[in-house]
Amino acid sequence: MTPLIEPPQVVEEIVHRAGRPDFQRWSEQLHHCGHCSRPVRLRGRVLHQSTSGRRSAYSTDGEPDGVLMIRCGNRRAAVCPSCSWEYAGDMWQLLYAGTAGGRKGVPDSIRSHPLVFTTLTAPGFGPVHTTRADRSGPARCHPPQDKPQPCPHGRPTWCTAVHTEGDPRLGQPICPDCYDYPAHIAFNWHAPELWRRFTITLRRVLARRAGLTTKDFTGQCRLSFVKVAEFQRRAVVHFHALIRLDGPGTDFGPPCVNLDVDNLADAIREAVGLVRLTVDMPDGTGLELRFGEQTDTQPISGGPAGELTAERAAAYIAKYATKSADDFGLGDRRITLETLPLLGVSDHVTRIIQTCWQLGEHKPYDGLHRWLHMLGFRGHFASKSRRYSTTLGAIRGERRAYRQRQTVEHVRELLDEDTTLVVSHWEFTGVGYLTTGDTALALSEAARARERRQAARDAA
Repeated sequence: MTPLIEPPQVVEEIVHRAGRPDFQRWSEQLHHCGHCSRPVRLRGRVLHQSTSGRRSAYSTDGEPDGVLMIRCGNRRAAVCPSCSWEYAGDMWQLLYAGTAGGRKGVPDSIRSHPLVFTTLTAPGFGPVHTTRADRSGPARCHPPQDKPQPCPHGRPTWCTAVHTEGDPRLGQPICPDCYDYPAHIAFNWHAPELWRRFTITLRRVLARRAGLTTKDFTGQCRLSFVKVAEFQRRAVVHFHALIRLDGPGTDFGPPCVNLDVDNLADAIREAVGLVRLTVDMPDGTGLELRFGEQTDTQPISGGPAGELTAERAAAYIAKYATKSADDFGLGDRRITLETLPLLGVSDHVTRIIQTCWQLGEHKPYDGLHRWLHMLGFRGHFASKSRRYSTTLGAIRGERRAYRQRQTVEHVRELLDEDTTLVVSHWEFTGVGYLTTGDTALALSEAARARERRQAARDAA
C-alpha cells in the first residue's frame, strides 16, 4: 500500500507542534479527552475557596495555546470514533439495566418479565441488489423467472450476480426509474409516527389477548421499551427494539396479567400487521404506509440456555446507536442541491436527496429540506419509554459526580483542609484542532491508542 504523504504545510505544522516545549502536555490533553476527533476548546480557571482564603487551583493560561480540550460528545462513529465509543458504552449500560436488572436502580427481578427483541422493517419500494443464500451457499441476487420480461424502461428485472458484502451495488435499485422514491422518502419522514401508532396498537392487542379493555390493561400492565433506528443498505430506516411487560407501578414489579413471552411476541407480530398510516402526496393522492412483512421477534432468556441473552441483545442494539446516515457519505452537516455533487455519493443516494428536496417544496413535507443529511428521517435514533430503565442523563451524571469527587478529594489533600468550595469559570473558544497538522497528529495518536487497546484485549 502506498504510504500517505502529507502536504509540505501540514508536515511543517506537525514538526512545529512536536518541537514545542509544551508538546508533552498537549499530548496529555489528547489522552485526557479520549483522543477526540474534534475536541471543544475552553478557556478558564478553577478557584478554591476555603477558611484560609481563595486560591487559584488551575488556569488555562499555562496550557498549550491557552486552552483546555474536552470531548465533543458526538454519538456518530463517522464523526468521532472516541466519543461514539463512550456513547455506545452508556447505551449498553442503559440497555443492559433494562434487560438483566441488578444495576442502575433496576432490580434483577425483571429477568422474569416477558421481554422480546424485535426488528421492524420497511416495506419494499422496488427490487434492489442484495445478498442471498440457499442450501448450497451464496445464491444469485434476483434469478430470472420463467420467460423473464424487461421492465417498462427496457432494463432487466433480474440480476444473476452473486454479490459479496463489499459490493457497491448492494442496496441499489435494479431499475432506478421503477423504484418508488417518493414512497421511500415518505416512509423515512413518517417512520416516527408509524412507531408511535405501533406502540398504541400493541397495547390494544395485548389488552384484547388478556381479556381486558385498554384502560383496565394499563392499570395492570405497563409496556416498557427502548428502540434504535438503523439505515438499511437501501437507505431506508428500520427499528430494533427491546419490549418488556412490567407492573403498573414505578418499582419495576411484575405484570398483573396472564401474558408470557410467547404471547408478547405474537402480539407484536399482530400489531405490526395492523398499523397503517395514510399520508398526502404532492400529486394529490393518498399513500398508505405500513411496516414490512419481515418482522423478527426473539424472546430474551435470562438463563444460560437462551438463544439470545440480555448481554448479547444489549450489545447488539448499542452498536446501532452510533450509526447514522454518515455511512452513505453524507456527514453531519446540512446539504443543499448545490453541494450534493461535491459529496461523491452513489446515484441511489443522490436520487433520494433530490426527491427529498422536491417533496420539501410541498406543505405536507414542510421542513424536509432540513433533514437531507438524514435522508428524510427526522426522528431520534434512540428513544425509550419513561420506565424502561435509567436514563443517559443519569449515567452521565454519575460519571460527572465521580470526577467531581475525585477533584475535591485531590484538592483537600493538597490544601490539607476539610472544607473547600470549588468555583470555576469557563469560556468557549472553538471546536476542533487549531491546524491540520494538529489534526494529523491527533489522528495518529488515536490510531496507536486503538492498537494498544486491541492488543490488550487480544492478550486477555
